[in-house]
Amino acid sequence: MYAITIDHPGGPEVMKWAQQPDPVVAPGHVLLDVAATAVNRADLLQRQGFYPPPPGASDILGLECSGTIAELGEGVTAWSVGEQVCALLAGGGYAERVSVPGSQLMPLPDGVDLLVAASLPEVACTVWSNIVMGAGLSRGEVLLVHGGGSGIGTHAIQVAVALGARVAVTAGSEEKLARCRELGADILVNYRESDFVEQVRTATNGHGADVILDNMGGSYLSRNIDVLASDGRLVVIGMQGGRTGELDLGKLMAKRAHLTSAGLRGRPETGRHGKSDIVADVTARLWPLIAEGAIQPVVSAELPITDAPHAHELLDSPETVGKVILTIPRD
Repeated sequence: MYAITIDHPGGPEVMKWAQQPDPVVAPGHVLLDVAATAVNRADLLQRQGFYPPPPGASDILGLECSGTIAELGEGVTAWSVGEQVCALLAGGGYAERVSVPGSQLMPLPDGVDLLVAASLPEVACTVWSNIVMGAGLSRGEVLLVHGGGSGIGTHAIQVAVALGARVAVTAGSEEKLARCRELGADILVNYRESDFVEQVRTATNGHGADVILDNMGGSYLSRNIDVLASDGRLVVIGMQGGRTGELDLGKLMAKRAHLTSAGLRGRPETGRHGKSDIVADVTARLWPLIAEGAIQPVVSAELPITDAPHAHELLDSPETVGKVILTIPRD
């Protein structure tokens, strides 16, 4: 098969479309003919040498894909050869074929095209597992999303609105904030010009944010605690602003607040908080919201896999809103 290879860490130019060994289908896995994958910030970090795959995972980039089942591994009974699906991966999506645990497959949501479906598994499972399954966001609460124009951000806005929550976002341009407004956010903060703590407090009459979905980490830690409402929940899912920050435990305790951090890629397939449970809950509870049109995939660009270097540049661009899809050519 062909796949994106990386000989050494570096810029987008180190990625090459070249022949690689076909994946082996282990018991409990299925083999997919990949139709499309999507670019995630984790891919950029791995390309640069900063985010190695977890033990046992493919070293090929790609944390999600869509495609057609080509082969079933021993013990797989819930799926059939020829079905079109999308999948949550620990790696391997930038390729013609990938082996996936059967429990990490999802049917295509009704009304979603096969290629567009490649943009859903990573954002859907990340957002749903953190703000719904973990933080328990509920109707009437306020969700603050940092990076509102990202793939995670655009999806989180729609999930929160569908659940009856109010949404605040931060973003670095008026264009991105305008798109966030279209998706349902009504508290819009340009972090280059305004302090999100002051803006969110003012817009909520001093209440603050009940749940914060944070991709920044260290640099926002103290201010996130400041803007949290009483009994608020701060969920850190990224470290774009650094790994360390100052935490005032007194403020945290006074608000009876919860601070959690959660990654998705390194979770076990099964067991407590495993990927299979997340995938099952997403399929049962989130997919119907997509089918009825309450939540829609947000795709900024669709490129062939051979243009992966340009796709990585696009994801890093301040103009890009939502996801970038890479399609896999077929003879």
